[in-house]
Amino acid sequence: MRYLLLCLGLGLAAVSIPVLRSEPTAADKPFGIDTRVPFASSKVVGSPEPPHPYRTIPAFAKLKFANPTDLAISPLDDAWLMTEQHGTIRRFANSPDATETTPFLDIRGKNKQHDGRQIWSSTFHPKYAENGWIYVAYHDTTPKPPRCRVVRYTAKPIDGKTAMVCDPASEFIVVEWQAGEDHWGGCLKFGPDGCLYFSAGDGSSYADGFQTGQDISDLNASILRIDVDRSDLLRPYTIPKDNPFVDLKGARGEVWAYGLRNVWKMSFDRKDGHLWAGDVGQDLWEMIHRIEKGGNCGWSVTEGTHGFRPERKVGPSPILKPVVELEHSEARSVTGGFVYRGKKHPGLYGQYIYADFETGKIWGLNYDGKTVTNHRELDDTPLKIVAFAEDNRGELYVVSYTGTIHQLDPAPTVEKPVAAFPRRLSETGLFTSTKDGAVAPGVIPYEPNSQLWSDGSHKERWMAIPGDGKIGIDGGENWRFPEGTILIKTFALELVQGKPESRRRLETRIMHLEQDHWRGYTYIWNDEQTDADLNSKAAVERTFDIADPSQPSGIRRQTWHFPSRAECTLCHTMPVQYVLGLSTPQLNREMNYGKVRDNQMRTLEHIGMFREPLAKRYSEFKGDFVKLPKMTDPTDATEPLDLRARAYLHTNCSVCHRRWGGGNALFEVQWGLKTDQMKILNVPPGHGSFGVADACIVKPGDPDKSLLYTRMIRTDGGRMPKAGSSVIDAAGSKLIRDWIGGMK
Repeated sequence: MRYLLLCLGLGLAAVSIPVLRSEPTAADKPFGIDTRVPFASSKVVGSPEPPHPYRTIPAFAKLKFANPTDLAISPLDDAWLMTEQHGTIRRFANSPDATETTPFLDIRGKNKQHDGRQIWSSTFHPKYAENGWIYVAYHDTTPKPPRCRVVRYTAKPIDGKTAMVCDPASEFIVVEWQAGEDHWGGCLKFGPDGCLYFSAGDGSSYADGFQTGQDISDLNASILRIDVDRSDLLRPYTIPKDNPFVDLKGARGEVWAYGLRNVWKMSFDRKDGHLWAGDVGQDLWEMIHRIEKGGNCGWSVTEGTHGFRPERKVGPSPILKPVVELEHSEARSVTGGFVYRGKKHPGLYGQYIYADFETGKIWGLNYDGKTVTNHRELDDTPLKIVAFAEDNRGELYVVSYTGTIHQLDPAPTVEKPVAAFPRRLSETGLFTSTKDGAVAPGVIPYEPNSQLWSDGSHKERWMAIPGDGKIGIDGGENWRFPEGTILIKTFALELVQGKPESRRRLETRIMHLEQDHWRGYTYIWNDEQTDADLNSKAAVERTFDIADPSQPSGIRRQTWHFPSRAECTLCHTMPVQYVLGLSTPQLNREMNYGKVRDNQMRTLEHIGMFREPLAKRYSEFKGDFVKLPKMTDPTDATEPLDLRARAYLHTNCSVCHRRWGGGNALFEVQWGLKTDQMKILNVPPGHGSFGVADACIVKPGDPDKSLLYTRMIRTDGGRMPKAGSSVIDAAGSKLIRDWIGGMK
């Protein structure tokens, strides 16, 4: 995911980097910039949007979890249970001062390593205080074929009173089904009727490949309802007689509702009992449904209210509209929430609160059963919101996949009005002449070693650090910037292929650090190339005709996507420290400053841009700048193929494919990792094969069976990266092909 990743390249979160070469630098060589000029002309302040009514604050600030997926509170002792993806559930006290967690359930193997089981959800039996039963949904990949399971465990007191722990040997399989390639659902909730409801995804990696969305002869793409307090001769549960398809020949009686691609979290309104669900879309839309008995939510004939595969056969009931659908310019992976019934926020009472995993946005809506009477954005967070939870009093909690728990809090009142946000690039104070591309005094150009592929565009980059602000460098080589910093990037396309003089400026994107929060904005250049106007919150696309002699017609049409502000957060996330492309290994290179070429680190050190001398930060430095950590330029054919390929993957892929980065495929491709540490070699894909037989993420020596390569050369929904690019990077894909092909 990488929309505003297009703006600024990619930073580095790595360990030690090998020195590639050493060349002495003459002490008397001129610097790229001789003297620092303080940047003092910024007019970028505040936001073009009205302030959000709420903010998120830490709920249990001293606790951290490993890839959490669900949170539930015990009705017995008011303790929380946090479900962690890779096989564990941990218990902790419901106190904001809680400092420790204790094991509740561990379903990993004997060596306590991840053994192929991933837990998605857990829920307490309504009579948990009497029977100690807790139900867990997990996905199991070993042994094959992969399965989805709903299982029951029995918890017992460990202190003679109320503190409970589960014995993994108490596992009792309630129901299981073949998992398919991807999209497994996995949310569990007991309804007010005492029945267990659980979600199952369509099991396909792409486009409902098994065409199960409208097929109710299996459990997939559905919400199921069973009675776990009774069993029959065939199953360890019974199918309630009032389920909608019990008497339909060929149907699975467990189906309560269907036509759902991948319900990621559902909940019952504790007041009126209605079931709400967030359904993750594929190409263009995310959906919120209020589930009806026997309801058909449309997938994959439709995606929301829009045709997806309209030629496919519709199931036994008519397609219903979602309560709300959101375009992918503002949401990419919806996380269902709860109807708020607490007392802390009277203004939210009765609103369904939900979020988006990718953008971190939180919304609230009111629905009267027919019409959405209110729908508003409550907050725009930097969180990867993977789940919501209710405590026993109906108060709401927010879980981030990065391991933290939060609550909503009213946003502080703004005491004095903020100056109007600049609507034109010329009004930002960043340029003395937008027409001529002349930047303001104190705005410093930069260029990374490894550049992001941006559909063949040419890019110029600058940093504007106010006053005498200085840059800090952390242990992972990422740079920390002072308040008010603005990072700038302008994109231009050649309208005549191969002729730089034909470049047309498309947009200038900025990242602004205000109140310790990075925010991204896009300015779209006018046809006269004299100025650029601030884009609205929504995404915009424009198509350009490129004179290209390689095309039979001599013309190539290229669509350029101007990202929405929400899309900035797809890549500028907490795991990559929000800033991309500005790190020591990326900027340790020579740059043309006009009349002088100089190492960027040497120039920045000379004008006092760092909080501490580089010699103090890097023991090996000793005044020789080429001895600083340095990333390889992927386009430099004189460098080793392995280093070039790893640099390319870091820049273009690691924003997601790293721990907590949001990429659900469990591999990492940061520059500081050796190839055999990336968890890609001979590893089966976790999200489908996309029609590639015997596919692996990387199959050494065989790029055509390596999804890392084959997905780079796709142009449909299976393309990687999934966002921000529609043009295949011919040179980059050849680099990765050669790299894989040369592996033994």
